[in-house]
Amino acid sequence: MGEPHFPIRDRLMTSILQPITATDLTASRYRGAWTHTAQGEPRGYVDFQRLKELWIHTGTACNLACPFCLEGSRPGDDRLNAMQLDDVRDYLNEAVELGVEQFSFTGGEPFVIKRFIDILTYASQLRPCFVLTNATDPLLRRTHQLLPLKDNPYPIRFRVSLDYPDAARHDIDRGEGSFAKALEGIRWLHDNGFDVSIARQMTTDEDSAQVEADFREIFRREGISDDLAFTAFPDFGTPGEEDGSPEITEGCMEKYPTDESRAHFMCSYSRMLVKQNGQVRVYACTLVDDDPDYGASGSLRESLDTRVMLRHHRCFSCYRFGASCSAP
Repeated sequence: MGEPHFPIRDRLMTSILQPITATDLTASRYRGAWTHTAQGEPRGYVDFQRLKELWIHTGTACNLACPFCLEGSRPGDDRLNAMQLDDVRDYLNEAVELGVEQFSFTGGEPFVIKRFIDILTYASQLRPCFVLTNATDPLLRRTHQLLPLKDNPYPIRFRVSLDYPDAARHDIDRGEGSFAKALEGIRWLHDNGFDVSIARQMTTDEDSAQVEADFREIFRREGISDDLAFTAFPDFGTPGEEDGSPEITEGCMEKYPTDESRAHFMCSYSRMLVKQNGQVRVYACTLVDDDPDYGASGSLRESLDTRVMLRHHRCFSCYRFGASCSAP
């Protein structure tokens, strides 16, 4: 996905937020308990409300190998298979019938996938599209394929991963020269009329206003518009990792007593298509594809009837921050 790395942990838990101990994590009861926490309490859940957004995971192959990547993406990775238009066409059409408002794409790096442009071409004839990218060589090699898509009925916007307003710090994990290359991609997208925003990493006790001011100074210096929007992400961990986040009980969810208040949870309004072992599955959101219990086979419509239990450790990020992977 090319985003989020920030070790943020809330240790000021209320009595109903139970920490997950190392013993609980290794016990079969924890992984197997879909409806109850390791302490035996009814687990918090979210019911689907309406389909606003359908995510398509293009696969975990990426041109970079960031050690913090929540998908564990790297060159040649195939944990999640490369998606092709034939895999998703029927789902895209079904989503339109269900009233979807946007198609969003993540990876890996979507532009590593040879025929990703076919999916984007088809999707942008149906609904607005949103693409997460590192905006480096894979995108820059396909600019000639992107330009004609501006004539499609619906716009395509991009969010580019730019971790810190410091090239050296950014390049430590993403590789030497990747900061400069991402700026090149951002400049090209903006200059050619595409809407661009920035995904950055959140750090402990940061001065958010100053961080974004530092970014804007870099943009002005590089001849890039300084009015780009930012989304800051916490550290979601790598696939299969458990970070000791509190478990969410039904009692915790009293904080969100109405459908309106629960609408900020992604699983109330989105689903994600993932290809695993050659089969497309529908997952509850973009953050849980490392847990097969969150995946459903069959139609998109059938997946909407499934109550989503907030078992995954990343669910706590939504609980705490109101996470949305497509904002702004």
